[in-house]
Amino acid sequence: MQHYYATDLTGHVALITGAARGIGRACALALAEAGADIVLGLRDIRSDGGLPDEIKSLGRKVLSLQMDVSQINEIKAAFEILEKEFGKLDILVNNAGIGPPNPVEDVTEEDFDYTVSVNLKGTFFVSQYAGKLMKKQKYGRIVNLSSQAGFIALPTESVYCMTKAAIAHLTKSFAVEWGKYNINVNAVAPTFIKTPGTEQWLLDEEFRKEVLSKIVLGRVGIPKDVASAVLFLASPASSLITGTTLMIDGGWTAQ
Repeated sequence: MQHYYATDLTGHVALITGAARGIGRACALALAEAGADIVLGLRDIRSDGGLPDEIKSLGRKVLSLQMDVSQINEIKAAFEILEKEFGKLDILVNNAGIGPPNPVEDVTEEDFDYTVSVNLKGTFFVSQYAGKLMKKQKYGRIVNLSSQAGFIALPTESVYCMTKAAIAHLTKSFAVEWGKYNINVNAVAPTFIKTPGTEQWLLDEEFRKEVLSKIVLGRVGIPKDVASAVLFLASPASSLITGTTLMIDGGWTAQ
């Protein structure tokens, strides 16, 4: 019997970019636990942190691909391998992203271009290649990683905030254009999540107190908080949801 609120992903193939650690890693494991075979898009294929073995231990197939999302040639080559190995792609999680802090007056052209290239250009072109496969099969789920920083301003994060706001709107554009192909496109927008990338900031007691004072639920997020929402949006349970951004911010932006 098919369950109405199914999150079973058995038989699905899911690609997660920036999958080596943190939120990307948690998303890969969540989708694998739900039954999906996993493709890992890695900025450095040599640095997988043992994730493929964890996925295999769940009984899933796993494919690691070299995919620096700022490099179109790497995206193209990775999708050629993916299509040869699996012949389809059901789920894409655009997780790869960076956010180096810098006051506005100190941002260099190199800083600007690289952040835009990874966060925005990467999301766009990985989605483009995924969309071509999904259109042919008349099915797809794309989940983009926006951020609460796309909805509020964070000091020293002007370029990051700009790219994450753009991703939220890009999500709407893709959803409207690809809806007729049964492709749902949504985004999640996390608050501060404890990951290897944020740990140094959250260890600063003053910074941590400031962050916690703005999170209504009173705690910093963990990768599983985001992965659970990504699993929902990647599954049949969210079949009538598209073009939206789900806030995972503990109430920060509700104030």
